[in-house]
This record gives sequence, structure tokens and C-alpha cells, in this order.
Amino acid sequence: MSATLTLMASKVPIAGSEQFAANPDASVDLALVRKAQAGDDQAFGQLVERNRRAVYRAAYAALGSAEDAEDVAQETFVAVYQKLQGFRGESAFRTWLLAVAWRKALDRRRSVSRWLRMTVKYDRIDGEDRDLVEQLPDTQRSQEEDLSADDLQRTVKRMIGTLPRKLRDALLLSGSGDYSYEQIGSMLSIPVGTVKWRVSEARRLLKKKLAAMGYGHE
Repeated sequence: MSATLTLMASKVPIAGSEQFAANPDASVDLALVRKAQAGDDQAFGQLVERNRRAVYRAAYAALGSAEDAEDVAQETFVAVYQKLQGFRGESAFRTWLLAVAWRKALDRRRSVSRWLRMTVKYDRIDGEDRDLVEQLPDTQRSQEEDLSADDLQRTVKRMIGTLPRKLRDALLLSGSGDYSYEQIGSMLSIPVGTVKWRVSEARRLLKKKLAAMGYGHE
């Protein structure tokens, strides 16, 4: 691997604050891939810049750890660089890239002894704190109501950790808002219809668990 790529892959600022485009122009990625396949490392650097955010978030969804997600992102781009000559454009580059990232993340997840603890520790990404069931309305609330909402958020995160892994993965990827059902299906190697069912079933189970705990959350 060239010095240029080594520098880029060593510490890509994955968790930066720049705007992430959920649906980049696949034809631009493909043109950059063709240049990179011809030996243009700068073109590959552009591919890294365009897709690093999506790769990081996919790894984070699988691992629940910012540090591990960054490591997996670096590993993914190195692996993709090494495999790039085999990419024929039968799918969008990002779809192919995310599938590689997800496999890398699953490999790490299986090897991490802390996994059971990590499943209930989804810390914030870039200061964000998403409610994966549904966003609470942004209204003026009392301090007591704010504390209650915070308690609900913590409860939801714990409940996510108790879901079957297949449902949890689909819910976290969908809840990030960064991936289409088609991309999630490619990452999980399942049909789009199955993705939709798993997300729906995960939400149904969460709401059922919350209702059983006394949260009137419709």
C-alpha cells in the first residue's frame, strides 16, 4: 500500500462534524473507483472522504463503541483498497463498501469479550442522542418532565440491548437514518422485506416492553 493511502487510513477523522450525504451520486463513486483501479491513490482518498461517515456509523451500530467503530472503519478501507480490483460495479460502490464494513464489525463483535456489556451502552455519536422508538415532541417541559424523558431514553437503550441480535441490528441501522433499506439488506445479507419486518418487529417488542413497565408510549 502506498504512503498516501497509509496516511489516509491510519487516522481518518471518522467522527467529524461535516454533513453526511445519505444518498451520494453513485456514478461519481464509480468514476473514482475506476481511477483508483488504474492506480490513482488520490481518487481512492476521495472515496474515503465521501464514504467514511457511512462506514463509521455502520460499524458503530454493530459494536456500540466509538473506539471500536473507528478501528473497524480503518480496517474496512484498507481491505477495500486491497480488494478494489475485484469490484465490477454490479452494485453501488457504497453498498459494496458497507457490506465489507458490516462483516468486519461482526468479526470484531464475535471476538470482543465485552459484547454483553456493550449492547446496553450505546453512547452518543457526535453529541446526538436518538430515540430509536420515536422522537419525543419538542415542547416546553418542566424539570420533572425532563427527568422522566431522560429516564425513558435510558430505559429504551437498555431494552434495545435485550432484543434478539437480528432485530437489534436492523433497528439500529434503520434508526440511524443514514441507510436505505436496500443498503441495510446488503449489509445484513437479507431481502428488503425482511429488513422492514425486523425493524417493525423490534419496534413492536420495544413498545410492548415499555408498556409492561408502565410507560404509556403509543
